[in-house]
Amino acid sequence: SDHMENICGYLMKYTNLVTGWQYRFFVLNNDAGLLEYFVNEQSRHLKPRGTLQLAGAVISPSDEDSHTFTVNAASGEQYKLRATDAKERQHWVSRLQICTQHHTEAIGKNNPPLKSRSFSLASQGSANSPGMQRRPSQNAVSFFNVGHHRLSTGKRVPILQPDHLVDVREMMSQAEGQQRDLIRSIECLPVSGHLTSLDQDLLMLKATSMATMNCLNDCFHILQLQHASQQKGSLPAGTTISWLEPKISLSNHFKNGAAQNFPAEINKPASVREEQSVAEPCQLTREPEEINPDEELEDLCDDKEDDLGAVEEQRSVILHLLSQLKLGMDLTRVVLPTFILEKRSLLEMYADFMSHPDLFIAITNGTSPEERMIRFVEYYLTSFHEGRKGAIAKKPYNPIIGETFHCSWRMPKSEVATDAGSNFSARSPSEQVTLTKDLEGRAELDYYTVKFVAEQVSHHPPVSGFYAECVERKMCVNAHIWTKSKFLGMSIGVTMVGEGLLSLLEHEEEYTFSLPCAYARSILTVPWVELGGKVNINCAKTGYSASINFHTKPFYGGKLHRVTGEVKQNTTNTVVCRVQGEWNSVLEFTYSNGETKYVDLTKLSVTRKRVRPIEKQGPFESRRLWQHVTESLRDGDIDKATEHKRALEERQRNEERLRAETETPWCTKYFIKEGDGWVYHKPLWKAVSAVQNQQTDTN
Repeated sequence: SDHMENICGYLMKYTNLVTGWQYRFFVLNNDAGLLEYFVNEQSRHLKPRGTLQLAGAVISPSDEDSHTFTVNAASGEQYKLRATDAKERQHWVSRLQICTQHHTEAIGKNNPPLKSRSFSLASQGSANSPGMQRRPSQNAVSFFNVGHHRLSTGKRVPILQPDHLVDVREMMSQAEGQQRDLIRSIECLPVSGHLTSLDQDLLMLKATSMATMNCLNDCFHILQLQHASQQKGSLPAGTTISWLEPKISLSNHFKNGAAQNFPAEINKPASVREEQSVAEPCQLTREPEEINPDEELEDLCDDKEDDLGAVEEQRSVILHLLSQLKLGMDLTRVVLPTFILEKRSLLEMYADFMSHPDLFIAITNGTSPEERMIRFVEYYLTSFHEGRKGAIAKKPYNPIIGETFHCSWRMPKSEVATDAGSNFSARSPSEQVTLTKDLEGRAELDYYTVKFVAEQVSHHPPVSGFYAECVERKMCVNAHIWTKSKFLGMSIGVTMVGEGLLSLLEHEEEYTFSLPCAYARSILTVPWVELGGKVNINCAKTGYSASINFHTKPFYGGKLHRVTGEVKQNTTNTVVCRVQGEWNSVLEFTYSNGETKYVDLTKLSVTRKRVRPIEKQGPFESRRLWQHVTESLRDGDIDKATEHKRALEERQRNEERLRAETETPWCTKYFIKEGDGWVYHKPLWKAVSAVQNQQTDTN
């Protein structure tokens, strides 16, 4: 081919978590079909440090950024490489793909056509995975020989007719039978020896073959619905096209979230026995507890989730789990392995959305409805960045029912953006004194206090309620969120179902808002988080609204973490502010007067939350509840962390069973169900209303 050429140059190669990225000199040898690398250009006359056979390889541009790409060889070895820019990456990727295609086709031409042929698997494992280190040069063909039956090419049918759907169903049934035989053959292999049932490549084959058959079944189901609609002219009323329900039941092996055999009860640590023996929550005090902010101390905990070591070591467990999941499967009842957990509860993660209390308090200082809506949008878009602890996507603990989390923030008044006429000091003295007892005690303080409380109010479905308030500024936010997670193949999607309500009592305004979906991408390599979907913010009283789009990265091209939005006045349909940028980097706000403001989230100051010491927390407060799991994860003891986590889950199941047998309803502590939502039992708007009524009666 005219496009085949030997190229060489420096690229960065990812070695491992310790060494990281290193510059290496790479040479593409088209004649031999090899990709070789050397320490530097001067040493290219020596033996290469590494060599990859490109026949049967897969060259993949990474969706992490525009510079990175991977070369997955048929042997299972992988190079993760990074060019200096997008143009250079495209040059290397195109040349590698041409060379790969040429040598792959050459192998096919040199082999006689058979009804059944061998094929190799391009492993998605990392270059330092256990499977790769075990046999760096062994070709997958040496132990794979999977039947692949060719379809007849004698007939070409432009339109799929009903009888062809029957033919497709029959072929799919044959394929399903072959796939079951394949799975059975792999699972019958011994657990030790040269080739085992937990072999990296075999586990990958199980996962991909299962996902392929599930995807084909879903597509066939959609074709059947489309055929039915063509016959009737439209889909029947109430019919929806959606993912099929899972046909595969997870084994008990993974319902407890790990593949370990746990020791007998007598050998369990005292902390585990204590976790299992805590009394039924409803038998403990379920009365709301008033937390004194003066007892809370500045949080010094900083668990950044940048350690990928445990995920690398447990890749076989992830692959085994993935092989039993179905596309679109609801993961709510699937307890995932402990080593992918973040060292905090989901309730605490919600609290981190309030890490910029200065921007939150400044909302009510806006002098006009337009300015207040814009300030709320600015705060909203800056709240997601701090919610992620590090670049690695890990999953926070699933809160157990009755779990709570409390914290607060102190914000110096001098650091909150104010406007003339909107200072707290402009309020009448009687209002300041009679609002609440908390407010009376803080009259001389030079800081605002934002209090936060969250509670897991339901287990199935998993619903969390959280509430935050700043009494001095007469503002509060109440929200309830139902997290729905689904398996999407090589990623996991989490939909945040629910609604939030921000109340600015000084202006008698209420703002409703929703939350975007979250996606954990590249779960087999370096997992990372992406937000996606459209959210709306509305204020019925003022007629202002905001529409915000979190854009997921397209398969080819495009930027990561992109967000766009606009604020408009609904009555006149006038756009008063536009925003664009990245939700974890730089945001650009353009106002109707032509002014532009840039917000660099990486340089935005973060106010540390204040939390009571664990010894002063109740038994169902998040940090005390999960303390043994967290400590074990920090120590790198995955087995012990799994044991503690399993004890908590067992206790929750036993409590749920007992409530069902005694027909005892669950009683929440801080939130009350109102309609389809959950509302804090003592919201600030009730206190303000009571004060106003008292003043009216006095007058």
